[in-house]
Amino acid sequence: MMNLAYDLHIHSCLSPCGDDDMTPANIAGMAALKGLDVVALTDHSTCRNCPAFMAAAAEYGVLAVPGMEINTSEEVHAVCLFPTLEKALDFDAYVYGKLIKFPNREEIFGKQQIYDDRDQVCASEPNLLINATEISFDSLWTLVRSYDGVMFPAHVDKAANSLIANLGFIPPDSCFKTAEVRDLKKLHQLKRDNPYLEQCRIISNSDAHYLEHINEANLTIQVEERSAEAVVRALLWEWRLLAAAVLWGSRCLLGAVPWQRRVIENSNNRLETHRKIEFEPLCHMCYS
Repeated sequence: MMNLAYDLHIHSCLSPCGDDDMTPANIAGMAALKGLDVVALTDHSTCRNCPAFMAAAAEYGVLAVPGMEINTSEEVHAVCLFPTLEKALDFDAYVYGKLIKFPNREEIFGKQQIYDDRDQVCASEPNLLINATEISFDSLWTLVRSYDGVMFPAHVDKAANSLIANLGFIPPDSCFKTAEVRDLKKLHQLKRDNPYLEQCRIISNSDAHYLEHINEANLTIQVEERSAEAVVRALLWEWRLLAAAVLWGSRCLLGAVPWQRRVIENSNNRLETHRKIEFEPLCHMCYS
């Protein structure tokens, strides 16, 4: 296991509210300058600056996670992260088909610029990306998991465009395992008012729209290895589900997924048989 300094919610200049200096290469460079180990690019309703961002991050030695901040039909903001660029772009295509189309007016909302791997503008998005989509929050977890990704509600402590502000509560049958809190000083009261958060991994990201707002290397996330896949697994918090299965022996948790048996050879050349659980993370209602 290792600890990585993170910022998993950052906007580029493809988001209309993102500063023009938030180019993919500038974000990667600032992340490296601040000593971050892993960063995610999460523009509104699009992943189309992720290819340039991931290329730039690799040059700076920063682990990049492709992602998106989606605006649901209830206008709840949620961050969606993916283990690979291919999965992210497939999700991007689906979401764009569900985006409520309205022309962007740059003089009001700002530019929406797509960059290439030379950090040059190669295109712009004509439709306003901060619009709501025809995707409900209730359906979002399952949708994102179908692309091998993870979803968590963004800035749940904000007074606008957050799960709590817009719905008034956290649906008790929600399935997310991680929640984002902007102001950690509010966490104790948030948990008292919303007991669902007691079982969640809490993270705090910058939601940066300007380079200087990207997080310092003060917060870390524990992962199995240095990869986007490991970051997604950490946010799924699969070890907690495994612990619950062992503790309670819950068939509801494991469902009908069969045990797999495998034989491995240890360092003493002795053969040992291990049982491995393979399951999709299920919602908290399955083990509450």
